[in-house]
Amino acid sequence: MPESPSKTGPETVGPGAAASPPSAEKTAARTEAPRVAAASLVGTTIEYYDFAVYGTASALVLGPAFFPSGNPTLSSLAAFLTFAAAFLSRPLGVVLFGTIGDRLGRRQALVASLLLMGVATVGVGLLPTYETAGLLAPVLLVTLRLLQGLSMGGEWGGAVLLAAEHAPPGRRALYASVPQAGPSLGFLLSSAVILPTLHIAGRDGFADWAWRIPFLLSTVLVVIGLWVRTTVSESPVFRDAAHRTAQAPAPAPESRFPLATLLKRYPGRLLLGTGAAIGGSAVYYLTIVYSLSYGPKQLGIPQNTMLTAASIGAAAGIAITLPVAKLSDRIGRRPVMLTGAVGCVLWAVPMYASLSSRDAWLITGAYTVGLMLLALMFSPVAAFLPELFPARLRYTGASAAFILANTLGGGFAPLVATWLNSRWDSPLVLGFYTGALCLLSLLCLLALPETRDHEFDT
Repeated sequence: MPESPSKTGPETVGPGAAASPPSAEKTAARTEAPRVAAASLVGTTIEYYDFAVYGTASALVLGPAFFPSGNPTLSSLAAFLTFAAAFLSRPLGVVLFGTIGDRLGRRQALVASLLLMGVATVGVGLLPTYETAGLLAPVLLVTLRLLQGLSMGGEWGGAVLLAAEHAPPGRRALYASVPQAGPSLGFLLSSAVILPTLHIAGRDGFADWAWRIPFLLSTVLVVIGLWVRTTVSESPVFRDAAHRTAQAPAPAPESRFPLATLLKRYPGRLLLGTGAAIGGSAVYYLTIVYSLSYGPKQLGIPQNTMLTAASIGAAAGIAITLPVAKLSDRIGRRPVMLTGAVGCVLWAVPMYASLSSRDAWLITGAYTVGLMLLALMFSPVAAFLPELFPARLRYTGASAAFILANTLGGGFAPLVATWLNSRWDSPLVLGFYTGALCLLSLLCLLALPETRDHEFDT
């Protein structure tokens, strides 16, 4: 059966074949691993900065600016619909950039995805509002959001792969986890721009014109990111796999379409990998996107309190990302991720229940614990998901599992939460909803094999 787990991974050399020694090129590439990991982190941080800026702006101003309505809930719902729209186009990004990454190279796909994200984000900052352009304004906004989602579909898989495939033996999760800090760093960077802008321009000034500043600043960040990414080498694992494919007498026609091969040969791993990451996606997006709107609008919590609580929690998660990854290199991916999943199931209700207190210290403490538990799930997943698939399908497979989890667990989370709170006006429903998705992740992790010792060069 193609999906039966083995110690050497989904596709390995035959039992009688001798392992070939690493080439000098591969050894040299692995000495470059720290610089490649840093380059992956820079690009991922910039992409998630762009995404976080939009998420925060959705919670603060984009509803009234592009979807004016006498009902604040409807305006917020419309703004979150555009937030979700980007997740709908992410699977297309997986197909596009996964094909580029698995056939032409990881680095080429990453440079293209970063450039596309930068163009779309700066475009949002230049858009006219509904008051100026009428219906054209929300149409253009949704279009640019779809382009952002297309870009994100190729970002995560390529960033963690480039780092992991350069990593020295026994340190794969450590290096793959470096770009995994990008989402939280991107959120912190967006907060570091938005909070001073709010303070200087004031709430009215921010809603009127200053909300554009964080979007336009993306220009500088993207230029830096493109320069960093074009200076690193291609993945040695991809080069070796491409060389073997070129030497094969008759390549299979299906190899031209990685997604088709993936769906045909590894549908179970794709579904279980998606489920393993879905709970963490819900925790992340409900904490740093939805609650930033829900807390101030429904519970009267000051905006700065929510931003500060989420920022401190994100910083705590970043602080333990590398130690957690190093631990998973030592004891395995599943024990660490299962601990995080159990913790998130148990902590989801208390974390969001803290919002009822309206106490800044209590909310910050609850968010900090929650986002540290999230790090236990998300730090090892950067190595875990790629290890489920062979090299020639790895970009597509890892990206598809992660992006589907982000779409189902994260992209629609603000919409589902808005609907739930329209029916039951209590933050407890956020905890039950999140806890249920984290329980799903726990069950999927139990059904998947340990991957720490899987051969990664095939």
